[in-house]
Amino acid sequence: MSPILPPLVSADDLAAAADRPDVLIVDASTRLATTAEGEPYQVTPDIEGFRTAHVPGAVFADIPGAFSDPAGRFSLTVPTAEQFAAAAGALGIGAGTHVVAYDTAGNAWATRFWWLLRAFGHDAVSVLDGGLAAWTAAGHPTESGEPAPASATFTPRPRPELIATTDEVRRLSTGDGPGVVVNALDPATYRGEQEISPYSRRGRIPGSTNLPLFELLDPATGRFLDKDGLAAKLHQAGILDAERTVTYCGGGIAATLPAFAAYVVSGAEVAVYDGSLSEWTADATLPVETG
Repeated sequence: MSPILPPLVSADDLAAAADRPDVLIVDASTRLATTAEGEPYQVTPDIEGFRTAHVPGAVFADIPGAFSDPAGRFSLTVPTAEQFAAAAGALGIGAGTHVVAYDTAGNAWATRFWWLLRAFGHDAVSVLDGGLAAWTAAGHPTESGEPAPASATFTPRPRPELIATTDEVRRLSTGDGPGVVVNALDPATYRGEQEISPYSRRGRIPGSTNLPLFELLDPATGRFLDKDGLAAKLHQAGILDAERTVTYCGGGIAATLPAFAAYVVSGAEVAVYDGSLSEWTADATLPVETG
């Protein structure tokens, strides 16, 4: 299916398309909390928030549950093709479905879902700019409850080029290959100076640059910067100029936001290091930088 909406949609544009039978709105809201030094993030689907208020007609995607591999070493590991097909089909996503994803916490869970769908070959997917907050700010209604989705058949077509491996990141970080590695976390975490670190070791992947995901958003509205603003930030980090770009964060969530922004601006295909710092810092043979 060819996309019927642009990658980034406004609340008003979604409202105009929401009644189309081939449009499916997906709430990907998830809660993330730190617990103690060196302990993984506590990740839970925000199903209660969805039951309280969501975009009318939306269905809920359990990112840490149905859309992650339960056998993965880390909590948010990309599922297998079979697992993803079952989860996507259960939500009603099929070959003729255009998905619009949103969340309630800064867009990154929505961009994670966008990236997952594209990594399994489904390009008809958009992100609601600014999430539920932008929807309500535009004067659109919400509904409560938990509607049962209509099932569909999802046929996965994996695109491994969108998922970076540790070996590839190691090569790029040492200059053994054309490309850049970009950290999407806040500057304190990038430097290894955050208050509590959920990773095995503090620091960043050597040679990586820093583009905090929040720099791509308008702090007043939570919406993405305009294309010129996004392009300036992406060029500054080298994302739009490299032959190959890999983004990373802590567990492959924040990293999808600059990857999405690059696609919005130029159609660039940016890979995401799914294991990110959770995987990298757990391997004592891999170096980290601080400061």
